[in-house]
Amino acid sequence: MPARILAPGDAAYAEAARVLRAGGLVAFPTETVYGLGANALDAGAVAGIFEAKGRPSDNPIIVHVADTAAARSLAAAWPPAAERLASAGWPGPLTLVVEKADRIPEIVTAGGATVGLRVPDHPVAQALLRAASLPIAAPSANRSEEVSPTTAAHVAASLGPWVDDLLVLDGGPCEVGIESTVVDVTGERPVLLRPGMFRLEEAGLADTGAEARAAGPARSPGQRARHYAPSKPLVVVDPGALEEARREGDAVLRLGDDPAAAAQVLYAELHRLAADPAVARILVERPPEGDTWAGLRDRLRRAASD
Repeated sequence: MPARILAPGDAAYAEAARVLRAGGLVAFPTETVYGLGANALDAGAVAGIFEAKGRPSDNPIIVHVADTAAARSLAAAWPPAAERLASAGWPGPLTLVVEKADRIPEIVTAGGATVGLRVPDHPVAQALLRAASLPIAAPSANRSEEVSPTTAAHVAASLGPWVDDLLVLDGGPCEVGIESTVVDVTGERPVLLRPGMFRLEEAGLADTGAEARAAGPARSPGQRARHYAPSKPLVVVDPGALEEARREGDAVLRLGDDPAAAAQVLYAELHRLAADPAVARILVERPPEGDTWAGLRDRLRRAASD
């Protein structure tokens, strides 16, 4: 059955909340990308996310909550760095990895002792969280390794064939456009696990680079070598080398000089170009160095063909 795409409104939120409380799945927009949500406290419901996406069981899922108080209730510890980052970045495209409360099922955290928590900055996501009155586990609403969705139509195209009667709340195009920044605050210093459009400098902190963590389950999604990949080959070329690399059937994706604007359209353009039968490959110039482009460099590196 095709996905049910509903416009925001009280009736839609009530229906979505009913589905979530019954152990079902609901796709919904955030400011980053659309998420595929389930009741984060229901292991069986979360298992449905893994099945729908074809997601490996060792890839943890971020939990969305309405506010900082709700996040603290799901954490076994809330260090000063978590409070500082939450104050600077929530609601917004920032995920904090903290020690998990016992009531978070292991399936959410891939068996680990930590959980990623986020307060989304989107009116539809917030309305859904309030209507459901429960934390929502939600990775991106697409099949595993594919390009994340930034519109309801992207969700329906990717997951519609895999989820019967999938309910999708349509909040329009996502404003940020790539996944959240993920910061681990369980150690002495915050550690950046996944770059995004929120930067640690916004909280007066610096990226200290990779720091040793005890071996064990992954603490954040987005760590796999291949991720965010379109169905057509994506080739990242050195600056100034586009024309030399270009051949018949290639399409060029130009990011421009504004990282926020580039992030907003990146996935939508990858979806569009991959769906064009005239396109054989997608070429994109490697983004500049620097923290403001770090999230885009990360996504393109993982999406690029070998």
